[in-house]
Amino acid sequence: MKQLSENDISEMIGAEYVPDDNATKRAVRGELHLSQRIPMPVEPTPEHLVIDLHNKTIEQAWSEIMSVATSGARSANIITGASGVLHELFPQWACESILTPYIIDFRPINNGSFFVRFHRKK
Repeated sequence: MKQLSENDISEMIGAEYVPDDNATKRAVRGELHLSQRIPMPVEPTPEHLVIDLHNKTIEQAWSEIMSVATSGARSANIITGASGVLHELFPQWACESILTPYIIDFRPINNGSFFVRFHRKK
């Protein structure tokens, strides 16, 4: 085993210790802008989603439905609740809004939810 000299020790003390962990890797990746050069792996979109709109405002419900419609999912169960504004609004949105081109068809599952099939994202 090699004996360390004073010079070796001073170089070791003066050097910065960098742990090999995920936080450091993320920081380096961020500084080098690697996310722009090397794309992160894309999570596959599920074929079928379930959206529960209970206790959502009209704006929140619209946003969730549009995000599912544009996500690439093939179908969804949209739970609006049996009574209330969202149960009445969803069929109108599906037939007469900017949501319409994304929908192949929809049908009620029961008194409080709809099954919706979406066009595949291109």
